[in-house]
Amino acid sequence: MRFPGIIPAVTTPFDANGAVDTAGLAANVRFLLDAGVHGIVGTGTMGEAGSLSAAERRLVLETVVEAVDGAVPVIAGISAGTAGAAIAYARDAAGIDAVMCLPPLGYRADLAELIAYYEAVADGTGLPVMLYNNPEASGVDLRAEQIVAIADRVPGIVAVKECSGDVRRIPALIAAAPQLEILVGGDDWALEGFAAGATGWVTGVADVAPRECVALHEHVLAGELEPAREIYRRLLPLARFDMTPKLVQYFKAAQDEVGLAGGPCRAPRLPLTTGEREELATALAVLRAGVPA
Repeated sequence: MRFPGIIPAVTTPFDANGAVDTAGLAANVRFLLDAGVHGIVGTGTMGEAGSLSAAERRLVLETVVEAVDGAVPVIAGISAGTAGAAIAYARDAAGIDAVMCLPPLGYRADLAELIAYYEAVADGTGLPVMLYNNPEASGVDLRAEQIVAIADRVPGIVAVKECSGDVRRIPALIAAAPQLEILVGGDDWALEGFAAGATGWVTGVADVAPRECVALHEHVLAGELEPAREIYRRLLPLARFDMTPKLVQYFKAAQDEVGLAGGPCRAPRLPLTTGEREELATALAVLRAGVPA
């Protein structure tokens, strides 16, 4: 299985009573599909997976799968503290096409433990696995040689979402593990990642500006650097929020501003401050007006 192109990691909207807003989620997904995205990730960081019950995770992914209706692959975030918990999340998610998984949460596993963990996840889910390297989220930074060692032992790993922020990891992984598809996992170095050879981009900013992200990818594929740069300049002020602790708050608030279903976040996340909302307004103005970043 391959994951080329723009793959939004969708937010999970909640209603005024704190329940999952399935109508808003489905509408958001349809908006993304209409914009031409190439895949959807649900129950990831953007979906506040850590705050969802097992029943809510199932509901979110059911809603996404139904809204997508086979148009693009649906990837479920299943990161957990144990392989058993990750496998349970995957088995509870009917209709998904692949899973995305961080190293075991809450424990700095060594290489042998990481191999055993991913072997168990791949075997237990029976689905293609996107290994997710995000040091901020997991507390573990998987170096290129570690990822290669894991992938060599676990053929079920078919892709890597690389979110270390070090674009040099991408050509290193491509050279050492050509069987893997390498995707950019950070919004504020997407153009650099594509230039280094990434084939896809798992993105939060596409939840707000999917057409711009799709156009950026298309210009890159066509070798049209100047138009790609211009779109990137417009995206960057908003995209930079992706590499901050409050990425979910920023992107949900931005969705509200552009007429999508963003809504509130769950604790421990608090609403944006007045100053943060001003920063978001400035970023959205650049996106809308085409002012260089």
